[in-house]
Amino acid sequence: MSTLDIRNLSKSFAGLKAVDDVSFSLSTGDIFGLIGPNGSGKTTLINVVTGLLPATGGTVLIDGDETTGRPPHRVARAGIARTFQTIRLFGELTVLENVEVAGMSVGLARREALREARGLLEELELAEWSDRLASEVPFGHQRRLEIARALVTRPKFLLLDEPAAGLNEDESDRLLWLLLAIPERKALGMLIVDHDMRLMMNLCGTLHVLNYGRTIAHGTPEEVRTNPEVVTAYLGTTA
Repeated sequence: MSTLDIRNLSKSFAGLKAVDDVSFSLSTGDIFGLIGPNGSGKTTLINVVTGLLPATGGTVLIDGDETTGRPPHRVARAGIARTFQTIRLFGELTVLENVEVAGMSVGLARREALREARGLLEELELAEWSDRLASEVPFGHQRRLEIARALVTRPKFLLLDEPAAGLNEDESDRLLWLLLAIPERKALGMLIVDHDMRLMMNLCGTLHVLNYGRTIAHGTPEEVRTNPEVVTAYLGTTA
């Protein structure tokens, strides 16, 4: 079992604390949700964890090995893969080639990368789109393709930044069932940021809530759903 530890992590921009002394841990097999209002620091936290932004304070550790301050490619080698709010596919490559290239980028031989890419496309229900250009497939499928590209790097931890953004209810439900199977099948921990509360409440075993960069709640979906501060700051009285 591997563990991702976030300890007292902070990130400031010109004196504004976007992430303010946040701590939590995520283990292999966990599905962990990070929620909160727009501007609460969720994506900034992911950017610090993955090395896109330097931390102002605190530490990030994978199995006790500190990765704080490492560039993104070294964080990826340590076992973290991610997706982005804005889809970042190679539109001029096919669906299969997008995943194959991602596998080769972490040192897989081409034959091995191709084999893994085909397997992941089957698992994520994208196999029939393998030979289509990534730019030509439906938006919801592009979201899943980004997840396949992240998984081919064989991460210990998968960080998904709004994977359900732009999806309709049926697409979100299908994504839920696909995501549920990943941690056990791939022996990884998953951290998800999303505003789709139906998805998050049904998918995540633990929810961590941020508001103005600081933690306001941490617990099971039911505990978070009924937390007065969370209701006031984010969920509203109809949640």
